Amino acid sequence: MRKIIGLGETVFDIIFKNEQPISGRPGGSVFNSLISLGRLGQNTTFISEFGADRIGDSIKKFLAENNVGSDYVCMMDGNKTSLALAFLDEEQKADYLFYKDYPSQRLDCVMPEINQDDIVLIGSFFALNPVLRNRLVEVLEEARIKKAIVYYDVNFRKTHVNEVRHLMPYILENFEYSSIIKGSDEDFENIYNESDPNAIYKDRIEFYCKNFIYTKGADGAKIFGNGFEKDYHGNKIDPVSTVGAGDSFNAGIVFGLMKHNVTFEELKNGISEEKWDSIAKYAIDFSSFVCTTYENYISEEFAAKQV
Repeated sequence: MRKIIGLGETVFDIIFKNEQPISGRPGGSVFNSLISLGRLGQNTTFISEFGADRIGDSIKKFLAENNVGSDYVCMMDGNKTSLALAFLDEEQKADYLFYKDYPSQRLDCVMPEINQDDIVLIGSFFALNPVLRNRLVEVLEEARIKKAIVYYDVNFRKTHVNEVRHLMPYILENFEYSSIIKGSDEDFENIYNESDPNAIYKDRIEFYCKNFIYTKGADGAKIFGNGFEKDYHGNKIDPVSTVGAGDSFNAGIVFGLMKHNVTFEELKNGISEEKWDSIAKYAIDFSSFVCTTYENYISEEFAAKQV
C-alpha cells in the first residue's frame, strides 16, 4: 500500500488577533498537511521531533487520533516543545514569532522504509536547516533510488531573506530531488525578488523539475507540468485566518495524486489536463475551507465528504 511520508517541524501554534490569543493547537507546515491527509484516511507517517513534555504528549495523542503514524517522531528528553505565535493582520495573514528549544543531536531516530510511488512531503526552513541536512538528504536519496514522488513546498519566510545566499545550494539541491515544486508569490519574492510565474518556471525551476505549482493567495494558482500550463482561480470566501492555508493546499494536491493513483513515472512523463483539473480543485477547496476557520487543517466532517 502506498504511503505518504512527511518530514517537518512540530510546534504548538497560538493565534493572536488584536494582540490577544484566540486559539491554540498543534501545528507545523508538514504536520498540518498530514493531519488533513490522515483525516482523509490516507496512510501517513511523520518524521519530526518535539519535547517529552506535557504539550508533546498531547501532540502525540493528537497524531494518533488523526491517523498519522508517529513511530519516527523523536520525543526529546530535557527539551521543550516549540511554540509558534501567529499574529493576524487586517487581511488575516499571519506574522510569526517562534520559541524553540532543541538538543545538539537532531532527528536521532531511525527512518521509515520508502517504496516506489510513495509520496515524500518536505518544506519550509526545516528542509533547508544545515543542522538537519544530512538526515534529510538520506531520505531524499532513498526516495530517488526507490522512485518515490518528492513534493517540495518552498515556504520561504521573509525572516530568512538575509540568509538566501547561504541557503541557495540547499534550495537548488531540493529542487533536484523534487517531483513537484510548490511555492507562493511571496516565497519567490523573498528568494529571487521575482513575481512572474512564467519567468520563475523557465529561469529557475524547469531545469530541475518539470512540475511546478505557483500559488497566488486568494487569486488561485498556476500549474506547470511536462508540456502543460494552466491558471486556476481561487474560491470566493470571507477568510478569518490564513494560518494553514498553504499546508491544506499541499494536502489537497497530495490527496489528488493518491486519489488518481498518479505514479512517479506518470508524473515524470506528464499527467493529463483532466487529472490536473481535479487535483487543483482539491487543493483550492481544502485551502479555502481552512481559511474560513481558525483550524490549521480540514475538519473531519469536510474530509468525510471527499472520500
